[in-house]
Amino acid sequence: MSAWLGLSPFAWCVIAIVAFSLFGLPIGLSMLGASIFYLLLSGQDVGLAAEQILNGLTNSYTLLAIPLFILASELMTLGSLSDRLLAWCNALVGRFRGGMGHVNVVSSLIFSGMSGSAVADVVGIGKLTMDMMTKDGRYTKAYAGAITAATAVIGPIIPPSIPLVLYALISDTSIGYLFAAGVVPGLVMTLVMMGLNAYFAHKHQFPVEAAVPMREFFPLTIKALPALMMPVVLLGGIYSGVMTPTEAAAVAAFYTLVISVGLYRSVTPHGMYNSLLNSGRQMATIGLLIAGAMVFNYVVAKEEIPKDVQAWLAGYQLSKNSFLLIVNITLLILGALMEGGTILLVIVPIFIPAAQALGIDMVHFGLVVTINLMIGLITPPYGLLLFIVASISKQPLGPLIKETIPWVLVLIAALMFMTYVPETVLWLPRMLGYKG
Repeated sequence: MSAWLGLSPFAWCVIAIVAFSLFGLPIGLSMLGASIFYLLLSGQDVGLAAEQILNGLTNSYTLLAIPLFILASELMTLGSLSDRLLAWCNALVGRFRGGMGHVNVVSSLIFSGMSGSAVADVVGIGKLTMDMMTKDGRYTKAYAGAITAATAVIGPIIPPSIPLVLYALISDTSIGYLFAAGVVPGLVMTLVMMGLNAYFAHKHQFPVEAAVPMREFFPLTIKALPALMMPVVLLGGIYSGVMTPTEAAAVAAFYTLVISVGLYRSVTPHGMYNSLLNSGRQMATIGLLIAGAMVFNYVVAKEEIPKDVQAWLAGYQLSKNSFLLIVNITLLILGALMEGGTILLVIVPIFIPAAQALGIDMVHFGLVVTINLMIGLITPPYGLLLFIVASISKQPLGPLIKETIPWVLVLIAALMFMTYVPETVLWLPRMLGYKG
C-alpha cells in the first residue's frame, strides 16, 4: 500500500487533512485522523499515534503554563481590573489629541502583560475601549474596531505569551529568554501604533479629551497598582530564579484570583464557574490542536520533510536575510489563510532545522515567527480578531477591514525592522545572561 492509486502515503495524509477540514472537522482532529490514515497506508502500528501524544504530553512540563495563563486571563475579565486600568491609562495619555486611541494602545500594552493572548485582550478590555471611543460619535465604529484589533496583536508579544510557550515546546528554546525577548518588540509595536494614531488624529482632527487633573493621577495609580504590578511579579519571579515560567503561570492565576476576589470583591460564584468553564473549553481546543500536531509532526519527521526543505534551500545558497525574508512572506500569507496555532505547530517546525543550519538565533527566530502569526490575526480573509471585533461592536466587516489596512502595514514595517536588526529582540535576553 506504499503507493495507493499512484500517490504516496504522505500525499494521501495531506489530502485527508484538507478533506476533513473542508467537511468542518476541527484542524486538530483533521491532523489526527489523517495521520492515523498515513500509519495504516504505510503499514505502521496505529498505536504510534497514541504513543506520540502521550510522550509529548507527559514529557512537557511547559504545557502546564497554557491552561494557567488562560485561567488568569479569564479571571481578569471578571474583576474590575479592566476599568481601573482604563482609568489610569486615560489619566496618562488621554489628554492628547486622539487621546482615546492612545488609551486603547497603552491599555492593550498593559493588559498584554497579564493575559498572553490576543483574543483575551479583545474580549477582556476591547469592548470597553471601543465603547469609550465611540461614545457621542467622537470616533467611527470602524476606526475604533480597527485600532482595538491591531493593538490586541501586542498581547502575545509582551510576556507572558501562550504562542511563545508553544514555540518553546517545538524548538526546545528557553521560555524565560523568549519572554524577555518579547519586551522590546512589544514596545516598538506600541510606539509605531501610537504614532499612526497620532497621524490620524491630526489628519481627521479627532477630539482632545478633557485632561484628568494631576492631583487625581496618584489616587488612580493606587487603585490600578495591583493590576499594574502583575507583570512585575511574574517577570521578576522568573528572572530572579524564584520560579519557572510554568510556576509563574500558576502564580498569575492565583494572583488574579486574590486581587479580583479578595481586594476588588468583584467575582461572583456564577462568574467564577463560567471562567473555569471557558478556560476548560479553550484549553480543550488548544490541547486537541497540540495532540493532532504531535502525531502529524511524527509523520513529517518520518518522511524527512524538514531535511528535504533544508536541502532544497541549501541548493539556492540563501543567506540569513534571504531565508528570513522567505519565512516572513510565507508566514504572512499563511497567517491570512490559516489559524496561527496550526502554523506554529505544523509549518514552523519544518523551517527550524534550516534556520539552525544558517546560524539564526532561535530566540530571535521565535519572535519573528510569533509577530508574523499575530499580524495574521488582523489580515483578511481569516483575520480572527476582525471577526471578533465585528461581532462585539455589531458593525459590518467591510469598513472594519478597510480601516485595518494601515495598521497591518505599520506592523509589517515594524516586523521587518526587528527581523533585520536582531539586537532589538536579543538585547534584553543578553542583559539577563543569554549567551546566544
